[in-house]
Amino acid sequence: MAMNHSQKKRLENVWEALKHDKIAIFSIIFLALILILSLLAPVLPLEPNKTDVAHMLEAPSSAHIFGTDEVGRDYLARVIYGGRVSLLVGVLAMLMSVTIGVTVGILAGYLGGIIDGILMRIVDILQSIPWLILVTVISIFFKQGLVSIIIVIGFFSWMEIARLVRAEVMSVKEREYVLYADFAGVPLFKMVLRHLIPSVLPTIIIAATTSISNAIMTESSLSFLGIGIQEPLSSWGKLLQSAQSNLQNAVYMAIIPGLLIMLTIFAFNKLGNLLRIYVDPRVMDAGK
Repeated sequence: MAMNHSQKKRLENVWEALKHDKIAIFSIIFLALILILSLLAPVLPLEPNKTDVAHMLEAPSSAHIFGTDEVGRDYLARVIYGGRVSLLVGVLAMLMSVTIGVTVGILAGYLGGIIDGILMRIVDILQSIPWLILVTVISIFFKQGLVSIIIVIGFFSWMEIARLVRAEVMSVKEREYVLYADFAGVPLFKMVLRHLIPSVLPTIIIAATTSISNAIMTESSLSFLGIGIQEPLSSWGKLLQSAQSNLQNAVYMAIIPGLLIMLTIFAFNKLGNLLRIYVDPRVMDAGK
């Protein structure tokens, strides 16, 4: 299906932004490479859990590009499979937090009154509790693992998204076309789909990419502390935790996952900026 003029203009804006931002190009290439390796990992000749005690803590070489870990496992395979887990946590936790945050934000911003008051008090209460204490307590009641960590991160990271969406909706609902639709008796569900979500889409996109970054960072922190991903699974945060006892003999075990976490978070933030330019051409116009 052919693109309309608006879509072409948006793509031109993104291309114009890319031409002047080589770091953004690098970010896209980097994320694409990480995603491709993560998706293809099961069909690649990788054995992340195969041990070889005769080759423990070997430095990077032609045989093992990223070296080996403390039990002789190929570190490249561990890193690639760890990336699969980190990205999975980031994306699924983002979907959960964005769904909750957008729903709460729209209801609070559009309905206002007592509904807004109740929902925002819940947000205030949850944001006032240090997340590390909250997650530690929750981990006592839930079995530590991939599903649990996704649920915990997703369920307790939606509050800021709700605040952003609420503020945007409170502004949008005063516009003439929304007031007219409300006067005409358009049901809330249709109002949300036709008017509110399209209007707050740039905010949602930025929140989504930021949420992925935050989820990856949170998972890495929890795994580093030993209350996140557990063996035999690995994530970049789990690899960092395992590297603690081998920093003197195999510093690469900490540098590689640490660098990947940092670059991935940075790249997702760059991607969010580009997506915002696409969905909201005013961003590009304002920068000219």
